[in-house]
Amino acid sequence: MNKKAIAVISFGTTYPKARLAIERIENSLKAAFPDYDFFRAFTSKMVINKIEKEENIKIPTPEQLMIQLLSNGYEEVLCQSLHIMAGFEYEKMLHQIFKFEDKFKKLSIGMPMLFGEYDYKHICSELLEHMPKLKEDEAYVYMGHGTEHFANSAYSQVENMFRNLGAEHVYVGTVEGFPSLDYIIKRLKKHNIKKVILSPFMIVAGDHAQNDLAGDEDDSWKSILLKEGYEVEINLQGLGDLDAVCDLFCRHSKIALQ
Repeated sequence: MNKKAIAVISFGTTYPKARLAIERIENSLKAAFPDYDFFRAFTSKMVINKIEKEENIKIPTPEQLMIQLLSNGYEEVLCQSLHIMAGFEYEKMLHQIFKFEDKFKKLSIGMPMLFGEYDYKHICSELLEHMPKLKEDEAYVYMGHGTEHFANSAYSQVENMFRNLGAEHVYVGTVEGFPSLDYIIKRLKKHNIKKVILSPFMIVAGDHAQNDLAGDEDDSWKSILLKEGYEVEINLQGLGDLDAVCDLFCRHSKIALQ
């Protein structure tokens, strides 16, 4: 009988509480694939090293995990990425995993959260279901990570999908890319917005959410918007806390096996 493993691979986070969102998706995948032994890997070496130093927990990279699975006699491996998009971290994961494509009897890789049109519509529809009904002078603003990779265009597609679903006052910006907060503030002023609800467009509400989004430092989005005269409300919920996100990753894993 073939030994089968599911490797759930994410960027990772050093915030133990935020890590619960990752665990929630992992548990959904465990339940969806009961015949597979479960394993975790992170792509961020910085996160891996900090967790090992502060919590004495050793989490492998994708490459280290593949070596471990191979030495333990696994023949079929399903790798499911928990990345938002197919950017640098997803490519880093692929680069490490593809070294082993001829080593296993079967090696399958699931797509990141946002890949096809179905994914965008599924996520945006679910987020709108959980969103409070906005008044004319209110807006909901999501913070994504952002990247120099061309996959950064995913954030603009998310915002356009919100428009397509009739949500005119939902905006998506990034910490390290376009659209920036400056772009969002221009839109807020154009539509005479008085109140802004901030939330992370990230799997976990980790460092960026806690500090860049909701921190008390002068350069956080919360502080900048308050200084601009907006009323600000914070919703620190990672996307991994949503059933729809868990369902989407399970769907991608099933597609990968096909």
